[in-house]
Amino acid sequence: MKTASNRINGVQTPIIPTIAAMVRANPGTISLGQGVVSYGPPADAVAALPSLMADPALNKYQAVTGIAPLVDAIKGKLLAENGYRVDGQSEIMVTAGSNSAFLTAVLAIADPGDELILPTPYYFNQEMAIRMCGCTPVLVPTRSDWQLDIDALARAITPRTRAIVTLSPNNPTGAVYPEQDLRAVNALCAQHGIYHFSDEAYEYFTYEGARHFSPASIPGAHEHTLSFYSFSKNYGMASWRVGYVVYPLALSEAMNKVQDTNLICAPVASQLLAAESLKKGRAIIDPQIDALARVRRTVHESLASLGDLVEFPRTEGAFYVLMKLPGVDDALAFNRTMVERHKVATIPGFAFGRTDTKTANYQRLSYGALDAASVAEGVQRFVAAVKDWYQR
Repeated sequence: MKTASNRINGVQTPIIPTIAAMVRANPGTISLGQGVVSYGPPADAVAALPSLMADPALNKYQAVTGIAPLVDAIKGKLLAENGYRVDGQSEIMVTAGSNSAFLTAVLAIADPGDELILPTPYYFNQEMAIRMCGCTPVLVPTRSDWQLDIDALARAITPRTRAIVTLSPNNPTGAVYPEQDLRAVNALCAQHGIYHFSDEAYEYFTYEGARHFSPASIPGAHEHTLSFYSFSKNYGMASWRVGYVVYPLALSEAMNKVQDTNLICAPVASQLLAAESLKKGRAIIDPQIDALARVRRTVHESLASLGDLVEFPRTEGAFYVLMKLPGVDDALAFNRTMVERHKVATIPGFAFGRTDTKTANYQRLSYGALDAASVAEGVQRFVAAVKDWYQR
Protein backbone atom coordinates (compact mmCIF):
# COMPACT_ATOMS: atom_id res chain seq x y z
CA MET A 1 0.00 0.00 0.00
CA LYS A 2 1.23 3.50 -0.83
CA THR A 3 2.08 5.17 2.48
CA ALA A 4 2.51 8.85 1.56
CA SER A 5 1.75 11.21 -1.30
CA ASN A 6 4.36 11.92 -3.95
CA ARG A 7 4.03 15.57 -2.98
CA ILE A 8 5.14 14.88 0.60
CA ASN A 9 7.74 12.32 -0.43
CA GLY A 10 9.38 15.11 -2.41
CA VAL A 11 9.85 17.23 0.72
CA GLN A 12 13.17 17.02 2.59
CA THR A 13 13.24 15.35 6.01
CA PRO A 14 13.21 18.01 8.75
CA ILE A 15 16.78 18.44 9.95
CA ILE A 16 16.10 19.93 13.39
CA PRO A 17 14.54 16.72 14.81
CA THR A 18 17.39 14.70 13.27
CA ILE A 19 20.07 16.74 15.02
CA ALA A 20 17.98 16.92 18.21
CA ALA A 21 17.89 13.09 18.33
CA MET A 22 21.69 13.02 18.15
CA VAL A 23 21.88 15.53 21.01
CA ARG A 24 19.49 13.50 23.17
CA ALA A 25 21.51 10.35 22.53
CA ASN A 26 24.68 12.07 23.73
CA PRO A 27 24.03 13.73 27.12
CA GLY A 28 26.11 16.80 27.82
CA THR A 29 26.09 17.95 24.20
CA ILE A 30 25.87 21.71 23.67
CA SER A 31 23.48 22.42 20.82
CA LEU A 32 24.29 25.37 18.60
CA GLY A 33 21.56 24.18 16.29
CA GLN A 34 18.01 25.34 16.78
CA GLY A 35 17.22 28.97 16.05
CA VAL A 36 15.66 30.19 19.28
CA VAL A 37 16.59 32.77 21.89
CA SER A 38 17.64 32.15 25.47
CA TYR A 39 15.06 34.46 27.05
CA GLY A 40 11.31 34.12 27.36
CA PRO A 41 8.34 36.49 27.21
CA PRO A 42 7.93 39.13 29.95
CA ALA A 43 7.28 37.34 33.25
CA ASP A 44 4.56 39.75 34.34
CA ALA A 45 2.78 39.24 31.01
CA VAL A 46 2.77 35.48 31.59
CA ALA A 47 1.55 36.00 35.16
CA ALA A 48 -1.39 38.06 33.87
CA LEU A 49 -2.74 35.26 31.68
CA PRO A 50 -5.07 33.57 34.23
CA SER A 51 -6.99 36.78 34.82
CA LEU A 52 -6.99 37.63 31.13
CA MET A 53 -8.46 34.20 30.34
CA ALA A 54 -11.22 34.53 32.92
CA ASP A 55 -13.78 35.69 30.35
CA PRO A 56 -15.68 32.47 29.45
CA ALA A 57 -16.36 33.83 25.96
CA LEU A 58 -12.69 33.35 25.17
CA ASN A 59 -13.17 29.58 25.36
CA LYS A 60 -15.12 29.74 22.11
CA TYR A 61 -13.69 30.12 18.62
CA GLN A 62 -12.39 33.60 18.02
CA ALA A 63 -12.04 35.70 14.87
CA VAL A 64 -10.14 34.01 12.05
CA THR A 65 -7.85 37.02 11.68
CA GLY A 66 -7.08 37.42 15.40
CA ILE A 67 -8.52 38.91 18.59
CA ALA A 68 -9.16 42.66 18.44
CA PRO A 69 -6.74 43.74 21.21
CA LEU A 70 -3.82 42.01 19.51
CA VAL A 71 -4.71 43.15 15.99
CA ASP A 72 -5.00 46.74 17.23
CA ALA A 73 -1.66 46.47 19.04
CA ILE A 74 -0.03 45.09 15.89
CA LYS A 75 -1.39 48.01 13.85
CA GLY A 76 0.22 50.43 16.27
CA LYS A 77 3.50 48.53 16.19
CA LEU A 78 3.61 48.45 12.38
CA LEU A 79 3.03 52.18 12.15
CA ALA A 80 5.57 53.08 14.85
CA GLU A 81 8.31 50.59 14.03
CA ASN A 82 7.85 49.47 10.43
CA GLY A 83 6.64 52.71 8.96
CA TYR A 84 3.35 51.76 7.34
CA ARG A 85 -0.37 51.95 8.01
CA VAL A 86 -2.69 48.97 7.67
CA ASP A 87 -6.24 50.38 7.87
CA GLY A 88 -7.83 50.75 4.44
CA GLN A 89 -4.79 49.28 2.68
CA SER A 90 -3.98 45.82 4.01
CA GLU A 91 -5.25 43.08 6.31
CA ILE A 92 -3.64 41.45 9.34
CA MET A 93 -3.98 37.77 10.15
CA VAL A 94 -2.67 36.32 13.41
CA THR A 95 -1.37 32.79 12.88
CA ALA A 96 0.18 29.90 14.79
CA GLY A 97 3.67 31.18 14.17
CA SER A 98 5.16 32.73 11.05
CA ASN A 99 5.61 29.31 9.41
CA SER A 100 1.85 28.87 9.52
CA ALA A 101 1.42 32.29 7.92
CA PHE A 102 3.83 31.42 5.12
CA LEU A 103 2.08 28.13 4.30
CA THR A 104 -1.31 29.87 4.37
CA ALA A 105 -0.04 32.54 1.97
CA VAL A 106 1.40 30.02 -0.50
CA LEU A 107 -1.90 28.14 -0.57
CA ALA A 108 -3.76 31.42 -1.05
CA ILE A 109 -1.75 32.72 -4.04
CA ALA A 110 -0.36 29.71 -5.91
CA ASP A 111 -1.59 26.69 -7.84
CA PRO A 112 0.28 23.39 -8.24
CA GLY A 113 3.10 23.90 -10.71
CA ASP A 114 3.47 27.60 -9.96
CA GLU A 115 6.88 28.94 -8.98
CA LEU A 116 8.16 30.93 -6.00
CA ILE A 117 11.67 32.34 -6.16
CA LEU A 118 13.89 31.59 -3.16
CA PRO A 119 17.32 33.20 -2.73
CA THR A 120 19.75 30.53 -1.54
CA PRO A 121 20.79 29.53 1.01
CA TYR A 122 17.11 29.36 1.93
CA TYR A 123 15.19 28.82 5.16
CA PHE A 124 14.31 25.14 4.88
CA ASN A 125 10.71 25.38 6.16
CA GLN A 126 9.88 27.83 3.38
CA GLU A 127 11.27 25.53 0.71
CA MET A 128 9.39 22.64 2.29
CA ALA A 129 6.11 24.59 2.40
CA ILE A 130 6.38 25.47 -1.28
CA ARG A 131 6.89 21.82 -2.22
CA MET A 132 4.07 20.68 0.07
CA CYS A 133 1.72 22.92 -1.91
CA GLY A 134 2.75 21.25 -5.16
CA CYS A 135 4.67 24.35 -6.26
CA THR A 136 8.25 24.71 -7.43
CA PRO A 137 10.92 26.60 -5.47
CA VAL A 138 13.16 28.36 -7.98
CA LEU A 139 16.55 28.63 -6.29
CA VAL A 140 18.60 31.74 -7.05
CA PRO A 141 22.12 31.97 -5.57
CA THR A 142 23.11 34.96 -3.48
CA ARG A 143 26.49 36.67 -3.67
CA SER A 144 29.57 35.53 -1.74
CA ASP A 145 28.65 37.89 1.12
CA TRP A 146 25.15 36.34 1.20
CA GLN A 147 23.58 39.51 -0.23
CA LEU A 148 20.91 39.39 -2.95
CA ASP A 149 21.80 39.20 -6.62
CA ILE A 150 19.04 41.42 -8.03
CA ASP A 151 19.88 40.70 -11.68
CA ALA A 152 19.74 36.95 -11.05
CA LEU A 153 16.35 37.30 -9.35
CA ALA A 154 15.05 39.23 -12.35
CA ARG A 155 16.29 36.57 -14.78
CA ALA A 156 14.53 33.84 -12.75
CA ILE A 157 11.05 35.31 -13.29
CA THR A 158 8.88 33.26 -15.66
CA PRO A 159 5.16 33.24 -16.57
CA ARG A 160 4.65 30.71 -13.72
CA THR A 161 6.27 32.90 -11.06
CA ARG A 162 3.90 33.95 -8.29
CA ALA A 163 6.26 35.48 -5.72
CA ILE A 164 9.82 36.37 -4.76
CA VAL A 165 10.69 35.54 -1.15
CA THR A 166 13.12 37.63 0.90
CA LEU A 167 14.10 36.99 4.50
CA SER A 168 15.93 39.84 6.21
CA PRO A 169 17.66 39.62 8.62
CA ASN A 170 18.32 36.24 7.12
CA ASN A 171 18.12 32.67 8.33
CA PRO A 172 20.52 30.88 7.86
CA THR A 173 23.13 33.51 6.92
CA GLY A 174 22.46 36.47 9.21
CA ALA A 175 22.63 38.85 6.23
CA VAL A 176 20.70 42.11 6.52
CA TYR A 177 19.49 43.23 3.09
CA PRO A 178 19.96 46.96 2.49
CA GLU A 179 16.95 49.15 1.78
CA GLN A 180 17.89 49.73 -1.84
CA ASP A 181 17.98 45.99 -2.58
CA LEU A 182 14.61 45.35 -0.95
CA ARG A 183 13.18 48.30 -2.89
CA ALA A 184 14.58 46.78 -6.08
CA VAL A 185 12.97 43.40 -5.36
CA ASN A 186 9.67 45.08 -4.53
CA ALA A 187 9.80 47.05 -7.79
CA LEU A 188 10.49 43.84 -9.72
CA CYS A 189 7.40 42.28 -8.19
CA ALA A 190 5.25 45.29 -9.04
CA GLN A 191 6.58 45.35 -12.60
CA HIS A 192 5.82 41.67 -13.23
CA GLY A 193 2.52 41.47 -11.33
CA ILE A 194 3.80 39.04 -8.72
CA TYR A 195 3.96 39.13 -4.93
CA HIS A 196 6.83 40.04 -2.65
CA PHE A 197 6.92 37.74 0.37
CA SER A 198 8.94 39.70 2.95
CA ASP A 199 9.83 37.55 5.97
CA GLU A 200 10.82 39.86 8.84
CA ALA A 201 10.88 37.41 11.75
CA TYR A 202 14.31 38.68 12.90
CA GLU A 203 13.54 42.38 12.47
CA TYR A 204 14.95 43.39 15.90
CA PHE A 205 18.20 41.44 15.57
CA THR A 206 20.64 43.80 13.88
CA TYR A 207 24.16 44.88 14.90
CA GLU A 208 26.88 47.40 14.15
CA GLY A 209 24.53 50.01 12.75
CA ALA A 210 22.70 47.72 10.33
CA ARG A 211 19.06 48.75 9.90
CA HIS A 212 16.02 46.63 9.17
CA PHE A 213 13.74 47.86 6.38
CA SER A 214 10.14 46.82 5.71
CA PRO A 215 9.27 46.83 1.98
CA ALA A 216 5.59 47.35 2.80
CA SER A 217 6.49 50.91 3.84
CA ILE A 218 7.14 51.78 0.18
CA PRO A 219 4.22 53.83 -1.24
CA GLY A 220 1.92 51.51 -3.20
CA ALA A 221 3.68 48.33 -2.04
CA HIS A 222 0.66 47.20 -0.03
CA GLU A 223 -0.97 45.99 -3.26
CA HIS A 224 1.59 43.23 -3.86
CA THR A 225 3.50 42.76 -0.59
CA LEU A 226 2.96 40.15 2.13
CA SER A 227 4.96 40.78 5.32
CA PHE A 228 5.58 37.98 7.82
CA TYR A 229 6.37 38.53 11.52
CA SER A 230 6.91 36.32 14.55
CA PHE A 231 6.75 36.54 18.32
CA SER A 232 8.94 33.41 18.53
CA LYS A 233 12.20 35.32 18.15
CA ASN A 234 11.64 38.90 19.31
CA TYR A 235 9.71 38.04 22.46
CA GLY A 236 11.05 34.55 23.14
CA MET A 237 7.67 32.90 22.51
CA ALA A 238 8.74 29.99 20.28
CA SER A 239 6.51 27.33 21.82
CA TRP A 240 3.53 29.68 22.20
CA ARG A 241 3.12 29.59 18.40
CA VAL A 242 1.96 33.05 17.45
CA GLY A 243 2.93 35.18 14.47
CA TYR A 244 1.15 37.33 11.93
CA VAL A 245 1.10 38.28 8.29
CA VAL A 246 0.09 41.55 6.62
CA TYR A 247 -1.34 41.03 3.14
CA PRO A 248 -3.23 42.84 0.34
CA LEU A 249 -6.97 43.32 0.79
CA ALA A 250 -7.54 41.47 -2.49
CA LEU A 251 -6.31 38.27 -0.81
CA SER A 252 -8.68 38.48 2.19
CA GLU A 253 -11.14 35.83 1.03
CA ALA A 254 -8.43 33.38 0.00
CA MET A 255 -6.45 33.84 3.21
CA ASN A 256 -9.59 33.41 5.32
CA LYS A 257 -10.47 30.18 3.53
CA VAL A 258 -7.10 28.64 4.29
CA GLN A 259 -6.92 29.84 7.90
CA ASP A 260 -10.47 28.75 8.69
CA THR A 261 -9.80 25.28 7.25
CA ASN A 262 -6.40 24.63 8.81
CA LEU A 263 -6.46 26.54 12.08
CA ILE A 264 -9.72 28.49 12.60
CA CYS A 265 -7.85 30.86 14.90
CA ALA A 266 -4.49 31.07 16.62
CA PRO A 267 -4.48 29.88 20.27
CA VAL A 268 -6.17 32.57 22.34
CA ALA A 269 -3.83 32.30 25.34
CA SER A 270 -0.90 32.93 23.00
CA GLN A 271 -2.65 35.89 21.41
CA LEU A 272 -3.31 37.44 24.83
CA LEU A 273 0.32 37.00 25.81
CA ALA A 274 1.44 38.56 22.53
CA ALA A 275 -0.81 41.57 23.14
CA GLU A 276 0.58 42.02 26.65
CA SER A 277 4.13 41.71 25.34
CA LEU A 278 3.53 44.38 22.71
CA LYS A 279 2.45 46.74 25.48
CA LYS A 280 5.98 46.44 26.86
CA GLY A 281 7.36 47.30 23.46
CA ARG A 282 10.75 46.93 21.89
CA ALA A 283 12.49 48.61 24.83
CA ILE A 284 12.34 45.38 26.84
CA ILE A 285 14.06 43.50 24.00
CA ASP A 286 16.91 45.94 23.34
CA PRO A 287 19.04 44.75 26.30
CA GLN A 288 18.78 41.20 24.98
CA ILE A 289 19.99 42.35 21.56
CA ASP A 290 22.92 44.16 23.20
CA ALA A 291 23.86 40.95 25.02
CA LEU A 292 23.65 38.96 21.77
CA ALA A 293 25.91 41.49 20.08
CA ARG A 294 28.61 40.71 22.64
CA VAL A 295 28.13 36.97 22.13
CA ARG A 296 28.33 37.48 18.37
CA ARG A 297 31.74 39.12 18.68
CA THR A 298 33.03 36.23 20.79
CA VAL A 299 31.73 33.70 18.27
CA HIS A 300 33.41 35.46 15.36
CA GLU A 301 36.71 35.71 17.22
CA SER A 302 36.66 32.02 18.12
CA LEU A 303 35.82 30.88 14.61
CA ALA A 304 38.60 33.04 13.18
CA SER A 305 41.08 30.83 15.06
CA LEU A 306 40.35 28.12 12.48
CA GLY A 307 42.27 30.15 9.92
CA ASP A 308 42.10 28.83 6.37
CA LEU A 309 39.82 25.96 7.37
CA VAL A 310 36.80 28.28 7.56
CA GLU A 311 35.21 31.07 5.55
CA PHE A 312 32.28 33.12 6.83
CA PRO A 313 31.02 36.62 6.07
CA ARG A 314 30.61 38.62 9.28
CA THR A 315 26.95 39.35 8.69
CA GLU A 316 25.04 41.86 10.80
CA GLY A 317 21.73 40.27 11.70
CA ALA A 318 19.78 37.43 13.32
CA PHE A 319 21.94 35.11 15.48
CA TYR A 320 23.50 32.81 12.94
CA VAL A 321 26.83 32.16 11.25
CA LEU A 322 26.78 30.13 8.06
CA MET A 323 30.34 29.01 7.46
CA LYS A 324 32.12 27.18 4.66
CA LEU A 325 34.44 24.29 5.54
CA PRO A 326 36.28 21.96 3.14
CA GLY A 327 34.11 19.36 1.43
CA VAL A 328 33.23 16.00 2.99
CA ASP A 329 32.07 12.66 1.58
CA ASP A 330 29.25 12.34 4.14
CA ALA A 331 27.99 15.61 5.59
CA LEU A 332 25.77 14.06 8.23
CA ALA A 333 28.64 11.86 9.39
CA PHE A 334 30.57 15.05 10.12
CA ASN A 335 27.74 16.30 12.36
CA ARG A 336 27.33 12.92 14.03
CA THR A 337 31.05 12.75 14.80
CA MET A 338 30.98 16.25 16.28
CA VAL A 339 28.19 15.25 18.63
CA GLU A 340 29.67 11.90 19.63
CA ARG A 341 33.31 12.93 20.06
CA HIS A 342 33.11 16.60 20.98
CA LYS A 343 29.60 17.02 22.40
CA VAL A 344 28.58 19.93 20.15
CA ALA A 345 25.89 20.20 17.47
CA THR A 346 25.31 22.51 14.52
CA ILE A 347 23.01 22.29 11.48
CA PRO A 348 24.45 21.01 8.17
CA GLY A 349 24.20 23.36 5.23
CA PHE A 350 22.54 20.85 2.91
CA ALA A 351 19.29 21.59 4.79
CA PHE A 352 19.50 25.15 3.46
CA GLY A 353 20.19 24.19 -0.13
CA ARG A 354 24.00 23.89 -0.02
CA THR A 355 23.82 20.32 -1.22
CA ASP A 356 27.20 19.94 -2.95
CA THR A 357 28.84 18.76 0.24
CA LYS A 358 31.81 17.17 -1.51
CA THR A 359 32.87 20.63 -2.66
CA ALA A 360 32.08 22.50 0.55
CA ASN A 361 30.75 21.52 3.97
CA TYR A 362 28.54 24.38 5.11
CA GLN A 363 27.42 24.51 8.74
CA ARG A 364 24.99 26.88 10.44
CA LEU A 365 25.85 27.84 13.99
CA SER A 366 23.18 29.50 16.13
CA TYR A 367 24.34 31.55 19.11
CA GLY A 368 20.96 32.77 20.38
CA ALA A 369 19.62 29.88 22.45
CA LEU A 370 22.13 29.66 25.31
CA ASP A 371 23.78 31.87 27.90
CA ALA A 372 27.04 33.53 26.86
CA ALA A 373 29.27 31.08 28.73
CA SER A 374 27.59 28.04 27.18
CA VAL A 375 27.85 29.52 23.69
CA ALA A 376 31.56 30.25 24.25
CA GLU A 377 32.16 26.67 25.41
CA GLY A 378 30.13 25.29 22.52
CA VAL A 379 32.07 27.25 19.93
CA GLN A 380 35.37 26.09 21.42
CA ARG A 381 34.13 22.52 21.13
CA PHE A 382 33.14 23.19 17.53
CA VAL A 383 36.59 24.59 16.74
CA ALA A 384 38.20 21.50 18.29
CA ALA A 385 35.85 19.22 16.34
CA VAL A 386 36.69 20.91 13.03
CA LYS A 387 40.42 20.65 13.68
CA ASP A 388 40.06 17.01 14.68
CA TRP A 389 38.11 16.12 11.53
CA TYR A 390 40.22 17.95 8.96
CA GLN A 391 43.68 17.64 10.46
CA ARG A 392 43.70 14.00 11.49
